[in-house]
Amino acid sequence: MAYDETLAARVRTALANEPGLSEKHMFGGLSFLLNGNMCCGIVGNTLMVRVGPEAYTAALAKPHAREMDFTGRPLRGMTYVAPDGVHTDSALAAWVRRGTAFAASLPPKKPKKRKRKT
Repeated sequence: MAYDETLAARVRTALANEPGLSEKHMFGGLSFLLNGNMCCGIVGNTLMVRVGPEAYTAALAKPHAREMDFTGRPLRGMTYVAPDGVHTDSALAAWVRRGTAFAASLPPKKPKKRKRKT
């Protein structure tokens, strides 16, 4: 599945000053990770944000947010935000901050060792 390249560029701009940032193709789209922990991503033209279980209910109460049900079951702590919810740069930045706040609360992940081909 393709993802919205324009939205990806806007997210990169919002995350420009975050140390430990990386990108990974996940969920059929693009995910952004801080120190190995996913904070947000893009599936199609929809932003997904990892807000964590404690902020989940409050995040779902925000306009244009809904449960992330990628697998057919809601993933608690993950939200989708419709394009109208991130139309402005300030709205996008607010959602990205929610994701980075949760990712920053987690211990950094150690890079996985790659298997050597013999």
